Amino acid sequence: MPIFDQAMLGMQFKHPEILWALFLLVIPILIHLFQLRRFTKTPFTNVAMLQKVVSESRKSNTLKKWLLLLTRLLLLAAIIIAFAQPFTSATTALMEKETVVYLDDSFSMQAKNNGISLLEKAVQGFIKNIDEETEFSLFTNEKTYNNIRVGDIRNTLLSLPYSYKQLDLNEIGLKAASLFSQSNSSIKNLIVVSDFQERMASGNSSMDSTLAAYFVPMQPREVQNVSIDSVFVDDGLNEQAMLQVFLSGGNENEVLPISLYNNDELIAKTAAKFKSDGGAKVEFTIPVNEALNGRLSIIDNALGYDNQFYFNINSKEKIKVLAISESNSDYLNRLFRSDEFDFQKYALNQLDYSNLDNQNVVILDDLSTIPSSLQNILRTFKNDGGTLIIVPAIDSDIQSYNSLLSSLSAAQLLERITSDAQLTNITFDHPLYRDVFEREVTNFQYPSVKEYFKIQTSLPLALSLDGGDIFLAGENGLYIFGVPLALKNSNFINSPLIVPTFYNMAQTSLQVPKPYQTLGASSTVDISVQIGNDDILEVSKEGYEFIPLQQTFPNRVRLSFDQNPTEDGIYSVRQNGQAVQNISFNYPRTESQLNYLDIEILANVNTIDSIPELFEYLKAENNITAYWKWFVILALLLVLIEVLIQKFVT
Repeated sequence: MPIFDQAMLGMQFKHPEILWALFLLVIPILIHLFQLRRFTKTPFTNVAMLQKVVSESRKSNTLKKWLLLLTRLLLLAAIIIAFAQPFTSATTALMEKETVVYLDDSFSMQAKNNGISLLEKAVQGFIKNIDEETEFSLFTNEKTYNNIRVGDIRNTLLSLPYSYKQLDLNEIGLKAASLFSQSNSSIKNLIVVSDFQERMASGNSSMDSTLAAYFVPMQPREVQNVSIDSVFVDDGLNEQAMLQVFLSGGNENEVLPISLYNNDELIAKTAAKFKSDGGAKVEFTIPVNEALNGRLSIIDNALGYDNQFYFNINSKEKIKVLAISESNSDYLNRLFRSDEFDFQKYALNQLDYSNLDNQNVVILDDLSTIPSSLQNILRTFKNDGGTLIIVPAIDSDIQSYNSLLSSLSAAQLLERITSDAQLTNITFDHPLYRDVFEREVTNFQYPSVKEYFKIQTSLPLALSLDGGDIFLAGENGLYIFGVPLALKNSNFINSPLIVPTFYNMAQTSLQVPKPYQTLGASSTVDISVQIGNDDILEVSKEGYEFIPLQQTFPNRVRLSFDQNPTEDGIYSVRQNGQAVQNISFNYPRTESQLNYLDIEILANVNTIDSIPELFEYLKAENNITAYWKWFVILALLLVLIEVLIQKFVT
């Protein structure tokens, strides 16, 4: 029912229109006046004493009538005011209110306080203290419930799973703003229940001043958490490989047991000893070239999600590299060794074009010309997802090269320049070199060049000469050298830079699965299978199955992972129900560091110590003191007073 504002001596009325009935008080006044009579004098003998008695009776009767009139007026006024329902309240109590709640369900809320997790404590406190009839919107890191009451989602909240995702404060503010109405007349209460880790702050994290933001921090009793952060496989020599495991969060000299499983079979166990920085490293010896569905496990009383770590080692698949070369140098043979690559090299006149169909990488090395028949096959090869690397010859036929390049990308060889130059610039953020250097190097030994081609292209620059001309450009399966790499023209093939350059170009051609993937991070994996046009690959583990985004090539299928999966574990890639490869996924470890934000420094935020205290505060803000009952009691008292006047006043 709408509440209308009406002030009267600081008092407000729910139904102020009823106060018009106070004009009815005129009626008893008129009745009283009409009841007054005029008395005429009548002469009578010896009535002096009688006249005195009559005079005193008249005075007493007049007083009684005035008392009854006043009592009845007050009685009628009390009844009218009671029906108008007077009350007092704060100004905000009468305004329309909207409530949006953010409930943090991230993994850091697994931390315990008094034996229960922070998330469980938050849910119980919220359900217990919010009014059953209050309508609100609630969102977590992944889910949204709009315009509901607590009874609608009670069971959902009690069984709310943890999420590996975490919204920052800016994202929380933007999400909440989308759930509030556009009305400017309502009070918009935003309730944020979280443990407020430091990483939630991003840039300017103050809340919108138009919102009434209430932050309720949930703090665990213990703020130490040990986690398994990552693993690294060092292939080593002979038949043994080394599995290196990195942990964090321990106390100095603390020793923690860690177990290694292959599926559900315990195959090794050791202890991690932590250093002063809280980190630890342990090593396990594992067989080389044997499939391993690994699971590492520790026991830690803080967060539970990071006590397991999944990885798998599949039988290694070699990258197929074919070089079409007229060079006498053997630098390509030395680069692509047999332990990781299946390398073949042919002269142009010895090439069987059908061999290109099954290759991952094709290198055109020192060819004077590119025949049109080969150009057609290379276009198909590149369009089918292959990687093409072009190294021109000093005497290259520019027209034949440009004929191929124009059909692959916006690139052209313009002219050959005869001038001494040096390779001086490395694009360190290019995908080829992003993980090669620990820092930007400026004092390396510059390779020299005698002749090179000017190139016009939109491909990203990877290496360039001191004059700014292109040494190497390319990405996504197409790489073009502007410099012939023959030893008589350049000493680049003797430079240390050649190894990561060619190695990473070849690696991008086949997205070999890493020992593990991280949930929420975009990743691609190539599966070397051939499927029909209507076939698909499925990814599953027990109780969970999904179909990833996939791109089919003649000799492989590329799977892309982004939103799925949402659970950690070892998944099987299946073709027609048969497992062809395994892929491991782990939750990101960003929640493992229990460092908390000082929310007192945030602007436009009200900090409340607990959920019960918050709702007590909001209740006080909405409190309305009603007085109609007191006016009913007053009316009853006035009725009693009238009875007493009638009986005792004569």
